[in-house]
Amino acid sequence: MTVFRAAVVQMRSGQDPARNIEAMEALVTEAAERGATYVQTPEMTGMLARDRELLRARLMPAEADPVVEAARALARRHAIVLHLGSTAIAADDGMAANRAFLFGPDGETIETYDKIHMFDVDLDGGESWRESATYLPGTRSGLADVAFADGTARIGFAVCYDMRFPELFRAEALAGAEVLTAPAAFTRQTGEAHWHVLLRARAIENNAFMIAAAQGGRHEDGRETFGHSLIADPWGRVIAEVKGDEPGVALATIDTELVASVRAKIPNLKNRRPFEASTARVPEQA
Repeated sequence: MTVFRAAVVQMRSGQDPARNIEAMEALVTEAAERGATYVQTPEMTGMLARDRELLRARLMPAEADPVVEAARALARRHAIVLHLGSTAIAADDGMAANRAFLFGPDGETIETYDKIHMFDVDLDGGESWRESATYLPGTRSGLADVAFADGTARIGFAVCYDMRFPELFRAEALAGAEVLTAPAAFTRQTGEAHWHVLLRARAIENNAFMIAAAQGGRHEDGRETFGHSLIADPWGRVIAEVKGDEPGVALATIDTELVASVRAKIPNLKNRRPFEASTARVPEQA
């Protein structure tokens, strides 16, 4: 059994990484002062910009990125596990990676994860997104065994749109993940319809905690994000939430004994059976 206090940090990141770092530092510090030993920030903590050229002009490799270094320093300063939900990192051929970082209390990198599924969609009202024009998709899931004061928890990684692909979370749960994560910058339109139900479903079907920090409100580039950063338990109950879309912090206690208890009651991970997807043949008429 491992018990720790987790926090989700809700932000409204803009186009200036320096200002976003200041906001991150203030909110992470608040979470740490309130007792969190694991703190998660949203997708694109470092910068939200629809202008691809502006984004590309500010891309840096991970080892030189100021947002990454600020997050690393925060983890060390507060002696916490800090999950930088994601930030844009320079990749090959002028493209970016939408990359999450997990830092230990010593500031060292425990794990990184690049968002796999690109948000290429056309929504109502003319809202359209093509992440594949800017970002290179990741090719592997992420898992990390993270040490806390009284034990270790296995954490699985995802980012935003990934939550619509349940096979990713199922693979992580089958690999032993007790805590699933999905930091996001969910649009208001899709968030109002799907945010809570998707996150609760991923928690329920994998008998795992789900932690999802989010962006919220109207951003400098004109987009609107849904907010409602939350933590759900393995029974699908929302046990912490930043209500609405304003920046803020919410905390909950994570106890991996509850994961074991729910998996014992409803052992769906063990009860899976192979099957074939096929179409029934209609007998030919004589």
